[in-house]
Amino acid sequence: MSLTGFNLHAPHQTQALKGIALYVAALFLFACVAVTTKHLAARYPVFLLTWIRFSIQWLAMSVILIPKERGNLLIARRKGLVIVRGACMLIMMLLITTALQRMPVAEVTAIQFLAPLLVTLFAKYILGETIGWVRGLCVAAGFAGVLLIARPAGHLDVIGIACVFLAAVMDAAYQLLSRLLGNTERSVVMLYYSALVSVVCLSLGLPGFWINFEPTRLDVVLFLWLGFVGGIGHFVFTSAYRHTPASALAPLSYLQLFWAGLLGWLFFDHLPSGMSLAGMVVIVAAGGIAAVLGRRAF
Repeated sequence: MSLTGFNLHAPHQTQALKGIALYVAALFLFACVAVTTKHLAARYPVFLLTWIRFSIQWLAMSVILIPKERGNLLIARRKGLVIVRGACMLIMMLLITTALQRMPVAEVTAIQFLAPLLVTLFAKYILGETIGWVRGLCVAAGFAGVLLIARPAGHLDVIGIACVFLAAVMDAAYQLLSRLLGNTERSVVMLYYSALVSVVCLSLGLPGFWINFEPTRLDVVLFLWLGFVGGIGHFVFTSAYRHTPASALAPLSYLQLFWAGLLGWLFFDHLPSGMSLAGMVVIVAAGGIAAVLGRRAF
C-alpha cells in the first residue's frame, strides 16, 4: 500500500505517482494565482479582472496551439459536458475573486477545501470509486475544521464566506467532471474550452465594466502572470486526473493551504487567528489521514 492508499504495482505505480506530482505542482500555482488575484482585486472590478485573466489564457493558447492543433482544439467527444465544466470554472473564479476582495488568502483557501471534501464524499456515487468509512470520518472532520474558520464570532466577511461556499460547490463539480472526462478528452482541449467559454460569456457584459481602466506597468505584468500561471496550473491540474483517481488526489489538496498561508504572510503580512489555525490543522489532519489510509476497507 502506498502513501496514496492505492495498490501502485507496476506499471500503475509510475503513472499514479506522476499524477500526484502534477497535482502538488498545480496547488502551488493556484496559491500564486490567489495571491496575485487578491492584490489586483483591491483596485479592479472582479468581472474585468476575471475577463483579463481568461482572455490572456485563451490568446496564449490560441497562438501556441492553433498552428499545431488547428481545428482539433474544438473536437470533443462529450462537448456538452466539456462546456459545462468550463462554465463551472468561470463561476468558481468569479466567486473566489469576490471572496479574495473581502477575506485573507489563507481563510479563503481553507474554506474552499469543502470542494475536495465534496469530491471525496461523492466520488463513490458519481465515479464509482471506493471510499471507505475512515475516509468518511475524515470528510466529517474536515467540515468541522471549516466551521471553526467560518464561525459567526470570527468576524470574517459574511458575503465573502457565502462566495467561498458557493465556489466550493462549483469547484467540486469541476473536479468531478475533470475526472469523468479525463479518459475520453484531451487535457489541452478541456483547458481550451474552459478559457473559450469564459471569454465568450464575460465579453457579453464587458462594456459595463470597462471604465477608467488605466493599469500601471506592474499591473500589466501581473495580468500577464495571472493569465499564464492560471492556464498552466489548470493544465497541470487536469493532467493529474488522467493518472490518479479523484478520491486519491482530493485529500492531497490540503497542501494548497500551506502555500496559501505562507504566501499570504509574505505578501500581506496576515496571520490567521488561533481558532482559524485550529480549523486549518483539523483540515490538514483529516486530509493527511485520508491520503495515507486511502481505500482501505476500514
